[in-house]
Amino acid sequence: MLCVRLACGSVLLRRPGPVGRRGYWRTVGLTESIISELDTDHHFVHRSTIPTMHFQDSLPRLPVPKLEDTVKRYLAAQKPLLDDDQYRNTERIAREFEKGVGRKLHRDLVEFDKKNKHTSYISGKGFDRHLFALKHLSVSRGDPMPELFLDSAYQKLNHIILSTSTLHSPAVHLGGFGPVVPDGFGIGYNVFDTWVGCNTTGYLSRELQEFLRCLEYSLNDILDVLEGRPLV
Repeated sequence: MLCVRLACGSVLLRRPGPVGRRGYWRTVGLTESIISELDTDHHFVHRSTIPTMHFQDSLPRLPVPKLEDTVKRYLAAQKPLLDDDQYRNTERIAREFEKGVGRKLHRDLVEFDKKNKHTSYISGKGFDRHLFALKHLSVSRGDPMPELFLDSAYQKLNHIILSTSTLHSPAVHLGGFGPVVPDGFGIGYNVFDTWVGCNTTGYLSRELQEFLRCLEYSLNDILDVLEGRPLV
């Protein structure tokens, strides 16, 4: 018999904008030198002769993807979410960006990448990091915001309510991720042979406990289906 139990914990974040690791150490009165020392001294299980990042420079650097490929992936992600008129408008904006200001931003991004060999751009099949880099480059230079990033379809697509990731390890029974938008949830889940555990975070303005109840009901429904019981 397959037994699925839900291990849920909730952490309520009182305000957006976490201070970050270095910001946290400063809030408790530690200096930069102590920050550096703690950064290297407390993030390990066993010390090794060769540091973990020793071979990082030997890893291949992925190139910045072609802008036309990123726009194609972006539009493919938008198409199921928009009606025909909305999609045509978003497609027009995206194509104008690709042929206009986006082309110059992309060229500058590629040049920046060539001059900074110590960094690595990870693209995979996604588009969001590429567009984020182009947007950040435009903002950092004080340029007018390209129309693509003002498009309501772009803003909606990047408003991620459920931010999830796995914590699949027998050594991890409590851990999680923060929400990426004020009205969202961060979900860290652990899947084993006999149980499923979730740690969900949300801001105080969200009904986190209600979400956890719905999540538990959903997992129980899945268990009923797997064991051939009727859903009630």
